[in-house]
Amino acid sequence: MKVGIVCPYDLGEYGGVQQHCEELTSHLRSSGIDSILIGVGSIRLQGGPGTGNATVPVGRAVKIRANASNVPLTMSPMSWKRMRDALDGVELVHIHEPMMPLAGWAALKTDKPTVMTFHADAPAWARRVYARAPFVAERMRSSVLTAVSEAAKRSIPPAWGDVRIIPNAIDVAGYDLPVGRVKHRIAFLGRDDPRKGLDIALEAFGLIHEEHPDSELMVMGADRSEEIHGVRFMGRVTEGEKHRMLASSAIYVAPNTGGESFGIVLAEAMAAGCAVVASDLEAFRAVAGDNAVFFPVGDVAALAREMAGLLEDERERTRLGEAGREAVKAYDWSMVLDMYRQAYADAMADR
Repeated sequence: MKVGIVCPYDLGEYGGVQQHCEELTSHLRSSGIDSILIGVGSIRLQGGPGTGNATVPVGRAVKIRANASNVPLTMSPMSWKRMRDALDGVELVHIHEPMMPLAGWAALKTDKPTVMTFHADAPAWARRVYARAPFVAERMRSSVLTAVSEAAKRSIPPAWGDVRIIPNAIDVAGYDLPVGRVKHRIAFLGRDDPRKGLDIALEAFGLIHEEHPDSELMVMGADRSEEIHGVRFMGRVTEGEKHRMLASSAIYVAPNTGGESFGIVLAEAMAAGCAVVASDLEAFRAVAGDNAVFFPVGDVAALAREMAGLLEDERERTRLGEAGREAVKAYDWSMVLDMYRQAYADAMADR
């Protein structure tokens, strides 16, 4: 079986969906299932059977404002034809975010066995559009539908059929590195979009830094020209740099303001043994459960109190880190890959 994995977002940009699609493709190939990743950009994937590039680019991306974020999509009509051409040689299509233009729409037109994965907690207006699209409903009912969380599942109209939850995944063992943990190091990872909450993290850190002058905030994924004492803007980091930074950090802060359906960054921080402080979002609680400290969304003073409390309490930091490492095993690729393999088998059998 050859699987075509469709990602509508720019593979050259950091994002949870892109990361998930890239890692899924690599793990499938390593497990003996031939697969290609079809999307915007041209990141080369290694591992598993087959030769050459495992990624097929279908167009260039432009950034569209959606879900309180800048979403890098392809809007070129040429991407439609390129998508259809790329799918000619596969036996099964796995579309991520199938309602996204234009690549997702082109993939929907294929008559091959299909698995659809919904990642986003879609806003109310988008859900209304989904519910009023009968031509899409018929295609959805003939596919295996999956969602990464209950929040993402709510975006799918009941008329489309049953939906199975298959969460995002990480390679848990890869975050357990033999590096020294800096007891007053706080990490942030995310794009510089308002809903990722970087400004909230910076303001809260400013409130505690005078009392904790040895504390430092390491910002991965965002780069600003301003100089803030104790803050280091690292910009986009490699996977290796990300793993090492999380493994060396005592606290991970996730001050996101909304629009999250899973929270892969929480899983990564938990796997690295960080004590996690996160906005009280449904998706974040679903991932971390009792293994994180939560604060009201957007409450800078509350975030500062929680960070300061953990900086002063090594025992609690250690307890949260150890508990998180145990809980995150449920999101290891060894567990999640089997769920997708079963979805593929069911889609092939249904067709």
